[in-house]
Amino acid sequence: MNNLSINGVIEYVEQNISVFHEKRISKIGELKLKAVLQKKNPYLFKAKYLQTADSIVKELLNAYISSSEETMFGDWLEGLAIFINQKVHSGWKSGIKGIDLEFDNENRRYIVSIKSGPNWGNSSQIEKMINNFNTAKKTLRTSNSYLNIVCVNGCCYGKDSKPDKGSYYKYCGQAFWEFIGGNENVYTDIIEPLGYKAKERNDDYMTKYCHMINRFTKEFIELFCEDSGNIDWNKLVRFNSEKD
Repeated sequence: MNNLSINGVIEYVEQNISVFHEKRISKIGELKLKAVLQKKNPYLFKAKYLQTADSIVKELLNAYISSSEETMFGDWLEGLAIFINQKVHSGWKSGIKGIDLEFDNENRRYIVSIKSGPNWGNSSQIEKMINNFNTAKKTLRTSNSYLNIVCVNGCCYGKDSKPDKGSYYKYCGQAFWEFIGGNENVYTDIIEPLGYKAKERNDDYMTKYCHMINRFTKEFIELFCEDSGNIDWNKLVRFNSEKD
């Protein structure tokens, strides 16, 4: 095991955080009002007493963007985790389906499925992860039947007070970053460089976001508002849910 260079981690974050921001900005430029409306619940808008076009547009876009950003940033954090593990344990990005990271330490092969936070999936999704672990173990043991394999679900933030899940371990937050990086302070060391040029990037994002809100509000009014200014809820629901 090698000692982790925090300066090397900071340099990696500062050089690569722009990838997340670029994807974030690009994503809102690709959005189409009709496509987003078809994925959201129009009954919820009515139940929450949203009475203006801009309030509906903001509600549906913020929910959509938040979910999208969580996924994009989760992917970015996965890359950071693999980078850190490569430096400490000479780990590598796995080529096995459902496995993100592999590394050897103290005569064990660790196979890791990386998620953003601890509450990432329902029972069927967790079962799928366990099946992926079992398949991965069979695959790896075809070339080395004596390989001591340990399965780990790593979560980039949060806590889990009972990491031993029987067939796998679940390490969250500090425990996860220490597990892959060999340093109990990694989880706090990475927070400061994540803000590298964040204000400039966010200013670019907010400019495009405001333009999108204005465009979508204008389009929503044209499509789903009566001449009086009232929202035509029947038309909106038919657009969202009417059978083809």
